[in-house]
Amino acid sequence: MDKKAFLKAGHTPTLLAAFLYFDLAFMVWVLLGPLGVQIAADLGLDHAQKGFMVALPVLAGAVLRIVMGVLVDHLKPKLAGAIGQLIVIGALFVAWQFGIHSYEQTLLLGVFLGFAGAAFAVALPLASRWYPPEHQGTALGIAGAGNSGTALAALFAPGLAAAFGWTNVFGLALIPLVLVLVFYLVVAKDAPECPPAKPLADYFKVLKDKDAWWFMFFYSVTFGGFVGLASSLTIYFNTQYGLDAKMAGYFTAACVFAGSLVRPIGGAVADRIGGIRSLTVMYLLAAVFLAIVSFDLPAAWVALIVFMLAMLALGMGNGAVFQLVPQRFRREIGVMTGLVGMAGGVGGFYLASSLGFARQATGSYQLGFLIFAGLAVVALLGLTVVKTRWRTTWGAPHLTSAKI
Repeated sequence: MDKKAFLKAGHTPTLLAAFLYFDLAFMVWVLLGPLGVQIAADLGLDHAQKGFMVALPVLAGAVLRIVMGVLVDHLKPKLAGAIGQLIVIGALFVAWQFGIHSYEQTLLLGVFLGFAGAAFAVALPLASRWYPPEHQGTALGIAGAGNSGTALAALFAPGLAAAFGWTNVFGLALIPLVLVLVFYLVVAKDAPECPPAKPLADYFKVLKDKDAWWFMFFYSVTFGGFVGLASSLTIYFNTQYGLDAKMAGYFTAACVFAGSLVRPIGGAVADRIGGIRSLTVMYLLAAVFLAIVSFDLPAAWVALIVFMLAMLALGMGNGAVFQLVPQRFRREIGVMTGLVGMAGGVGGFYLASSLGFARQATGSYQLGFLIFAGLAVVALLGLTVVKTRWRTTWGAPHLTSAKI
């Protein structure tokens, strides 16, 4: 990548603001996962309840990405993002001040935390609209590296909960959230080329295009696998290997850092060799590693290594998917980011909840991991179905400078 050309092509302060907003939003989006061990102990939750508790914010975020995608196109990304941040800050403040005293209250908080997960539908268009096609993978990879916020939650939340109580973690999270909101309001700018808002009925016309469904499915596997594991692994390492909440959080953080920090690399690699070729390799690797980890590995450190490898593949796959989406749907990038992001959240909800239900029903997490590995194989087969058509139609060399 030509760094000078990239820096001249877009608006670096907005890219940084998009990353920080995304990073902190994702930190609080999955917060119930790293706190899950302590919350479950205090509220007496079973395996299925734990799985659903950490999965619900993921599902709420998926649904709300559609809402935020519409707001992005009607209000422009910056204002939509400010609204989302204020809602999340308000929900955490209420949880901190009044406490969480029941399973149902954790679910209600989880719904509001979904607005943090919906940041995806704001941060990516905010960054994307500043950059030309040949730099889309890199720009969206950098903005999308805000996935690393999930690692911050796993790294710090269990230790802070042990020291101050898990309810107070909600209050502590407000400090960086407010600081980032101020920075965002000061430096972020909407790109000059913001498409005019369309009637609401027009937004879902894109669903008549089969390529939209393919992208939604592909991302439900890559991002779904990433966020589903990020939400579940603290509980998994505690239940499966007896690690305390703090150590289980450290193990989870290592896995999530691996998956989030390679997202820009995945976008840059896709810019260089094409998103289809990159995704093909990533799906194969993800399927293999998820299948391996399903077989109750003998030690926590062995499982850690395999999970990290799976997250590397999934994280790079996230970057590759969003190298392709703006090439195919540049004018509809706002609504497509919402739809594709929604599908990713649905995939994450499925994985996180299925792991809890599998453990409750069978005494093992194996079935949950194996089914998701099978979905990665189906995605790999799907790529072989569409790749020739994509490379000879909208991705043909005479139509775009980007590699497909």
